[in-house]
Amino acid sequence: MSASFKSLGLSPETLGAVKRARFGTPTPIQAQAIPPALSGRDVIGCAATGTGKTAAYLLPMIERFAGEKGTRGLILTPTRELAQQVEEQARFFGEPLGVLPVLIVGGEDMNAQVDALRERPSLIVATPGRLVDLLGVKAVNLHRIQTLVLDEADRMLDMGFLPQINQILHALPRERQTLLFSATLGADVTRFGQRALHKPVRVEVTPSGTPAPRAEQHLYIVKPEEKWPLLLTLLSQDQASALVFVRTQQRADKMKELLAAAGHKSAALHAGRTQAQRRQALEGFRRGQYRCLVATDLAARGLDVDDIGHVISLDVPHGPEDYVHRIGRTARAAASGRASLFALEVERRTLQDIERIIRQELPRTEVPRRDPIFKREMEAFLAKQRDPGPRQPDHGRSKRPEGAAPGRHARTHGKGRPKGPAGQ
Repeated sequence: MSASFKSLGLSPETLGAVKRARFGTPTPIQAQAIPPALSGRDVIGCAATGTGKTAAYLLPMIERFAGEKGTRGLILTPTRELAQQVEEQARFFGEPLGVLPVLIVGGEDMNAQVDALRERPSLIVATPGRLVDLLGVKAVNLHRIQTLVLDEADRMLDMGFLPQINQILHALPRERQTLLFSATLGADVTRFGQRALHKPVRVEVTPSGTPAPRAEQHLYIVKPEEKWPLLLTLLSQDQASALVFVRTQQRADKMKELLAAAGHKSAALHAGRTQAQRRQALEGFRRGQYRCLVATDLAARGLDVDDIGHVISLDVPHGPEDYVHRIGRTARAAASGRASLFALEVERRTLQDIERIIRQELPRTEVPRRDPIFKREMEAFLAKQRDPGPRQPDHGRSKRPEGAAPGRHARTHGKGRPKGPAGQ
């Protein structure tokens, strides 16, 4: 018999908030992590992205701090977007019990954040960099923190936040509760957990590295010039929202423009955008203003958008773990979704690394080369190769096109001329 939220020991006030959130029964990570967290135990929680990890740590924190004065909880996340989403959920669940959060992230007015901290909020939701900045000017006091949460811990370590996290740990009481949540538990996270946690309860509802179980996966082996025709072909097959992953910020901006020109309302999300631009892109995608969100792996963790129908990896990710997090953006909670990966023949070793970490073979799907849209885009590409247009004199200022090898310039004549979107 499955557990209910009432059976987990939550108060009537919190159960009311759970009901307003339209939660049904607890997800496995919630059912197994909430009771030990509620009792004050340290917890290491591992579950596929989109299975309710945020509520698994927020609900017991809010229960424990209800009625207490001062700042009692600290939640660290790797990205501003995730921190904002956590703060929103903390406010939703915490307000009925008088437990209020404050958001401390880069890209926002530091003086306003200092003023907010003076109000002694119950919870601080922060990115490590900005919190360390405030510690440096003695604008935040962490001496009374009772519970520390490390959300997406593997991502924080991957992003090089360990020095900042160590500074923060030094500012915290030694006697505290620590909750560490992650979609993967690699060697770095395990070593860190052994040092930072005390006799933790380990909750691993899915093996580390397991992709979202309801994500329908497709692997397409393509030539570089086939990526753009395949992308448009897949987008033509339905009207589902699409999260398109690429490797670089410049490529994200270019693909956003190309998709918009092709009739698909699109936005870009990456670290090169301002905080306001990132928020506008994410909110627009969440509301359905944009069908496509083109992102770097900045968005692979913690992107909380319901009903993403299709995650398309236009480029193979830098690391195999990032594939798990990418496809975790679809098939969240009880939903289903589709995940497509475009790969070149030369990337087979990377594909083997991905298959090793997800413990299954990627289902290979035939490239729909006979589809009318695919054929049209390939013909346009080939026509551009045959007739690249008039040469423009560069007056000695040759520029290396995106994708060319460092230190080597693409030819400006014949077949060496840089192509359009298909070759990007």
